[in-house]
Amino acid sequence: MEEKEKTTLEESLPESEELDDSELSRLYEESLKDIQEGEVINGKVIKIDQDMVTVDVGYKSEGQIALAEFLDESGELNIKVGDTVGVFLERVEDEEGQVILSKEKADKITIWDEVSDVFEQNGVIEGKIIDKTKGGMSVDIGLKAFLPGSQIDLRPVRNLDRLIGETYQFKVLKFNKRRGNIVVSRRALLEEQRDREKQETLARLEEGQIVEGVVKNITNYGAFIDLGGFDGLLHISDMSWGRLSHPSERFRVGDSVKVKVLKFDREKAKVALGYKQTIEDPWTLIGAKFPPGTRVRGKVVSLTDYGAFVELEEGVEGLVHVSEMSWTKRVKHPSKVVSVGEIIEAVVLSIDVASHRISLGIKQVEPNPWDLIAERYPVGTKVVEKIKNITDFGIFIGMEEGVDGLIHVSDISWSKKIKNPLEMFKRGQEVEAVVLNVDKGNERFSLGIKQLEKDPWSDVDKRYRSGMVIQGEVTNVTDFGAFVELEEGVEGLVHISEFPRDKSKKPGEAIKVGDTVTARVLAVDGKEKKISLSVRAADESVDFLKNQPAAPTRLGDVLREKLKEKDTNSEK
Repeated sequence: MEEKEKTTLEESLPESEELDDSELSRLYEESLKDIQEGEVINGKVIKIDQDMVTVDVGYKSEGQIALAEFLDESGELNIKVGDTVGVFLERVEDEEGQVILSKEKADKITIWDEVSDVFEQNGVIEGKIIDKTKGGMSVDIGLKAFLPGSQIDLRPVRNLDRLIGETYQFKVLKFNKRRGNIVVSRRALLEEQRDREKQETLARLEEGQIVEGVVKNITNYGAFIDLGGFDGLLHISDMSWGRLSHPSERFRVGDSVKVKVLKFDREKAKVALGYKQTIEDPWTLIGAKFPPGTRVRGKVVSLTDYGAFVELEEGVEGLVHVSEMSWTKRVKHPSKVVSVGEIIEAVVLSIDVASHRISLGIKQVEPNPWDLIAERYPVGTKVVEKIKNITDFGIFIGMEEGVDGLIHVSDISWSKKIKNPLEMFKRGQEVEAVVLNVDKGNERFSLGIKQLEKDPWSDVDKRYRSGMVIQGEVTNVTDFGAFVELEEGVEGLVHISEFPRDKSKKPGEAIKVGDTVTARVLAVDGKEKKISLSVRAADESVDFLKNQPAAPTRLGDVLREKLKEKDTNSEK
């Protein structure tokens, strides 16, 4: 081996120079001093076998390195004969005189030096994330480095698995070769990049501009848009001309979006953005598109106590008031008729473009049943229907779907004063009645039962004339007189001044309810339904007849004459 090394040294000298053996030995010894154990030196690949690679490092013997140390990640050999490679000299020679080399250790030492340079110069190194570890991830930068979880990105990363296998640029935060400790950061680079972008964006941003950004975060009240180095707020009210319950209905994190700069504070780096402002306001054309009377379809988007809001198109909503939901029913709450999300038909009743208001009606989709009721049930029509409800003031009869007729207590009987209809009727009972009136404007249908019979007062002046003496039962006594029933449905009033003369009794005690009295008819008014009676006049007539002597004159004639005289005095 020594002879080979000497020969090599001789060949390297110029032909003109001749050295003796002592000089060659000196040069040879000096060349050996340049090769030190524990260093990385360059060698030349002179042979590649199935398992080993032979490398000439200029020593008296070549070194051999396992072929596996020269294979890349895919298992491919990345050298060829003649290539110069860096190797680590572990030992100048072993027991067999072989040079012990290592390609793997040489690579590590080289990488440590590179990492040291990057750390010292605040540079950047490339690495591949290979695994998750406690508190962060492992990165292959030629050596294994630790990437803390807080240094992975600008924001916490929920799914770390998706980063495994990805290659990124990193900054070296900590470096300790003795302990084999390297800590890297990706966030530090991102922050530097963000700061550069922020300054560039702030310099060019102006109010009114249309800019493009990326949705970075979504909250209940809006979305934060990354404009390049800093975020602007896109409030939910500026996302759509229509109604949004949550910003996530329109945007997702990562979406690219064009927005308009509404307000910009350069000093505080705050910007308010608008998305709907980049789209034409739909109300500008809505007046011509939905004139009153137009039948439309829309989606119920909201319910209130007073009505339902219906979306006709994005950004355009109309209100269906509860009063416009049914022709026949009193709708207490819109939820009784429609539900959120339901597609309904309606008719445009009015539109106010300036105020962004449209009034809609659901009931107008169908004909108004009251328009047909007056035609079907003219006044005087007799009907037989079931009782739907009974109240203190009358009974309701179900005429048609949603249309009820009312029989007021005053229209139940000509003669009886009905205080509680429940005493005479019950729900579900069929009754016959006659149509009295149909008020389409106020949606009122009036019926009567007593009108099925003739009003006894209609010809009362034919049955009761002034001067007649009649008998009747006292039905009621008041402070001003007593009511006497002459026949069913017909009563007369005996004023207190016409009570009988009985000095032993007080005026109010002379006549009592249930008494049968004889009275004289003083006056009859069929239109006002009034008959005036006098018990006193009837008593005086009887007393007069009793005191007259017997005579051939007929009793009837005498009585008639006296009554006539009485009438004359009364009129005076």
